[in-house]
Amino acid sequence: MFHIQHEDGAAAGRRSLAAGLLFLCLYVLTIPLGNWVVMNVGLVCPAQGQPCLVPVWPGVMAPSGVMVAGAALVLRDGVHHYLGVKAAFAAILAGALLSGFLSPASLIFASTAAFLFSETVDLLVYQPLRGRYPSSAILASGLAGAMADSALFLFFAFGSLEFFWGQVIGKLWMSVAAAAVLFALHQRAGRSSAHAAA
Repeated sequence: MFHIQHEDGAAAGRRSLAAGLLFLCLYVLTIPLGNWVVMNVGLVCPAQGQPCLVPVWPGVMAPSGVMVAGAALVLRDGVHHYLGVKAAFAAILAGALLSGFLSPASLIFASTAAFLFSETVDLLVYQPLRGRYPSSAILASGLAGAMADSALFLFFAFGSLEFFWGQVIGKLWMSVAAAAVLFALHQRAGRSSAHAAA
């Protein structure tokens, strides 16, 4: 998913910057979207002040913002890949501030704390693995970020870890999908390189 084909340096640099900015914009957009979805969209919406729910596994429900949060973890890895670790940290801080401004009053602390901590955990796991094991880096960082985000958000927002495993499973679906795409693109790039060398 985060692969740039060989080109001259200037063209590759422009493409890398454009891709990084696209990932950054999508990443920032997931923040208000996730905060809105969790309280307004789902198959089941319990009493006011409780999250709307969606199924993520047979018999397992999770707050509906889970897929958006999972997408945010993957998009943050894209920002890191194309724009570097400093841009990724800046995006996390900007996201935390935006989350604080746009969250419903009852979710401001929970959303901001969970976002800031989980994205930092995700980044710290992704950084050492991304060069050598890119697909594994997405899965490992996604799992670490998903667990941190799920525990903190559910505890601070709703005072319960009832939907913890549902949250983790839902976010992992996004990481697995991203890792599968990345693996397929690396395989394709390898075949193209072998064909060009032949």
